[in-house]
Amino acid sequence: MAPKRGSTMRLEVITPVEVILDIEATRIVADAPNGAFGMLPRHADFVTLLVPGILTYETEDGREGYVGINSGTLVKCGSEVLVSVLGAVLSDRLEDLAQRVVEDFKTQDEEERQARSALARLEAGMVRHFQKLELDYP
Repeated sequence: MAPKRGSTMRLEVITPVEVILDIEATRIVADAPNGAFGMLPRHADFVTLLVPGILTYETEDGREGYVGINSGTLVKCGSEVLVSVLGAVLSDRLEDLAQRVVEDFKTQDEEERQARSALARLEAGMVRHFQKLELDYP
């Protein structure tokens, strides 16, 4: 039996570097700063911040999926739900998600730390270069 028109939402979860998930969902549950909320296809449009946690979605065939997310934003407009986050990890099993989130987010934190360190070295090198230029050209 085909689903009724308007009975699903297109859920898209994106990070700054990739599309993590693009799927039709019948229900979405996520965490905002003021607590957890659920969303169905015909709910009103809205925008909210998301806190680190687990976004749960249900597909048309009744299966649940899980996305461990870092902080971000959720925008619902009609049947489109866009979730933009700093980091996300997908899993079909809630039991597997915790360990994957810890591993992936730890890797992301280390990469960000290395990038900040490289930027600091570059800035210091530029300052030294400009100081040398000032000494060479009075």
